[in-house]
Amino acid sequence: MTRDTQHDRTLPPTSRNPQRGVTATTFATLRRHRGALAGATVRVVGLSGLAGLLMTAVIFALAWPVFTRMRNQRIWYHHVEDPYLHDPTDLALVALCTLPLFLLLLGTGSAALQTVCSRAVAARTQEPLKGDWSGAAVPGRLRPVLGVYALRGLIVWPLPLLVEAVANGLTGYQLDSPEPLERGSWPYTLVAASPAAAVFAAVLLRLALTLAPAATADGLSPRAALRHSWSLTWTRAGAARILGLALSLAALTAGLGRLVVQLALPLRPLVRALLEEATGNFFAAYYAGILVPVIVGILVTSAVVLPLTCTAFAVLQDRLRSPRTSP
Repeated sequence: MTRDTQHDRTLPPTSRNPQRGVTATTFATLRRHRGALAGATVRVVGLSGLAGLLMTAVIFALAWPVFTRMRNQRIWYHHVEDPYLHDPTDLALVALCTLPLFLLLLGTGSAALQTVCSRAVAARTQEPLKGDWSGAAVPGRLRPVLGVYALRGLIVWPLPLLVEAVANGLTGYQLDSPEPLERGSWPYTLVAASPAAAVFAAVLLRLALTLAPAATADGLSPRAALRHSWSLTWTRAGAARILGLALSLAALTAGLGRLVVQLALPLRPLVRALLEEATGNFFAAYYAGILVPVIVGILVTSAVVLPLTCTAFAVLQDRLRSPRTSP
């Protein structure tokens, strides 16, 4: 006579205490590992800032013939007593061509901080980790995390850029004739509204892939991390929590960035006066003065918001993943 053995399928609780919320866990992690996270943030933001300033100086040097031409045209128009309105198209083209370099720099810094913050979240200890653990952890996962940033950008943004280019070609004001689309017709209205719809779709797709860097920092490959983030987002709790966290952090970033830029505005006339006196070029000094408060705002906002953002998304990724995996 045999007896059937009953197996208990109930999973044991991972903790005797109730699970804290994402916000409480994020700030607890930042407080517990504040030394390592602060050191990593200072290194990443400092090195990125220095590299960004160096690239900006190189770009100004390469664009110096454009500034010189603007100055000569201004002198000529002043000589013939005609008003001069300079055309910034050439400078905008230079900025557009160099934008990928700054995006690469931003992605590298974000990937490094995401790796460190994910390590802090994974360290479920009450004591802060000792030693330069953040510096040792970054190189091993930096390339995959940077790869997921690049792959996510290639997935999200080509569609709105392509739609914008096509819509501008069909409805732009540079067209002198009503062809190929007649202004005021319903095809014209649909094409003119298509970039906004494409941007909205790209934002939704970007939200669905928000957790991919944190998943890559935990050990997944870039493609697996993108699929993982997609599957976690489209759950009953995932979409609402990701949207709420993303909106909160975006509001914080925009508000803090605006505040810091406003506080740094007194630097603008100082930089303009110094650079114009040193170079004799009003336009180079003018655009440098515009950039200085923006650079200060980006650096300060990054130092404050990036550790919080990377930690919060690492916590949320871990929290959404936990109910789907057994201990």
